[in-house]
Amino acid sequence: MPGAGTDHTKEWSPFDGPIVVLVEPQLGENIGTAARAMANFGLTRLRLVRPRDAWPNVHARRAASGADAVLESATLYDNLPAALADCSFVLATTARAHDQAKPVIGPAEAAREMAPRLAAGETVAVVFGRERWGLMNDEIGLADCIVTFPVNPAFASLNLAQAVLIVAYEWFKAAGGGLPFGMPARSPPAGKEQLFAFFATLERELERVEFFRPPEKRDTMTINLRNIFTRMAPTQQDIQTLHGVITAIAEGRKGPARGGVLDGREAGMLRELLAEHGGGRVPGERGPVRGLSRLLRRNPTDAERALWEALTKDRRFAGCGFKRAVPIGPHIVDIVSFPLRAVIDLVPATESPEAAEARAGKRAWLKTRDYRVCEVKASEVEADAVAALERIAREFGIGKTA
Repeated sequence: MPGAGTDHTKEWSPFDGPIVVLVEPQLGENIGTAARAMANFGLTRLRLVRPRDAWPNVHARRAASGADAVLESATLYDNLPAALADCSFVLATTARAHDQAKPVIGPAEAAREMAPRLAAGETVAVVFGRERWGLMNDEIGLADCIVTFPVNPAFASLNLAQAVLIVAYEWFKAAGGGLPFGMPARSPPAGKEQLFAFFATLERELERVEFFRPPEKRDTMTINLRNIFTRMAPTQQDIQTLHGVITAIAEGRKGPARGGVLDGREAGMLRELLAEHGGGRVPGERGPVRGLSRLLRRNPTDAERALWEALTKDRRFAGCGFKRAVPIGPHIVDIVSFPLRAVIDLVPATESPEAAEARAGKRAWLKTRDYRVCEVKASEVEADAVAALERIAREFGIGKTA
């Protein structure tokens, strides 16, 4: 199964890389993970000298994690000289000093040695030894250079695939391979006019909450704030987002069941006041009704918040299209589903005669237009919102199976 970042529609590699030679590998899993490391950096040519286990090897395929092309093209050899017969430049990797008069280089320098030779069409091979004891002296003797890694001398042993990965990585960089992607530039830098407008909004809202104290430090604080955002080098989208954040905080818009500038008690008082005055209706005007619905939606009572949270978490109500504080004609209802033509009407614990009369008028108006109205007492919701929701579901027939 392809791993994260694997895309088989893209070109394998624009570079011709070195041959990887594994001498007497003992485990199929190590061959597979070495093939995976090769594929990471576009290497395709794998040669195996007397692998201990049978070949092809199912364990190698599993460990390769999708690098099947490398394994399928791998070739077998009876001995190392045969595997290197067509090569013009050979590097042998080892963690031990073999006391041979050969250049000893690190992986980065090895990559620099290989890159121009490969570009010129030479056949270059990198030889890796056995998992347990690496390469023998006579095998090192076949190489032009020795490659060793800058590791902790007290624990220098690398896993076979790790060694292949390091060499392949350094070669890929030296050959011109770069990062596969960078940060997308999706929005141009913000202009000064946009920045100044944002600063004006930010400072106005901070002034409203008396942020600039003491007054004599206002100028210094303003400059510091502006410098914070200027140093960010924001994009146009950044400033639009920040502008929206400031506006949302200032206006109390925190979603349909949260926030607002009024607490639960104050929200209840607002609804009582509106109910006593006919719901704030103005004959022939829809605008004020819609403005009030937005105000009520941002400032729910405790009962509204509890019922709405329970409703949105109940899967039975998913897809029913329930909304909060929505105008229907001249009235604003607490919760409504237009697809079901169902209204949930929350009744406060105490209600003036005028408010009760306005509620009765709203209920009658809705029923004449084929809306089903379920009245729920606020005290019932505050005591057990889930139980109140159960009654609503039964009354509207929600969650029944045919």
